[in-house]
Amino acid sequence: MTKPILFVVAVALVDQDHRVLLAQRPAGKDMAGLWEFPGGKVHQDETPEEALCREIKEELALDLSPTDLTPLTFASHVYERFHLFMPLYVCWNWRGILIPQEGQAVVWAAQNELENYAMPPADGPLIAALKGVI
Repeated sequence: MTKPILFVVAVALVDQDHRVLLAQRPAGKDMAGLWEFPGGKVHQDETPEEALCREIKEELALDLSPTDLTPLTFASHVYERFHLFMPLYVCWNWRGILIPQEGQAVVWAAQNELENYAMPPADGPLIAALKGVI
């Protein structure tokens, strides 16, 4: 049976110490408590880069520029109710002060700590590609 495709985008924000920002899915959401690369759904009238800039502003109060987003890899994962397609971008430049807007916990994780965080099935496999660039 064919499942609907959910198109989302995610970003690995990398700080000057080569740590990656992870956000914990808040209570009340699917997969609450798991850690993920921040991002969200792409709306019908948006490019993936526009969606990512909007989502990061809404979720973390940070301003990203589409020109600062470097495509890295993608996840294609079948969940129970949908098939997720998620490009992962890397970003080293942003503006603003990180303020989680949904009450979610965030953490800056070192490269060798990323596997220590329980992640949704689609996010975990992205770590290998990320290690080659941070």
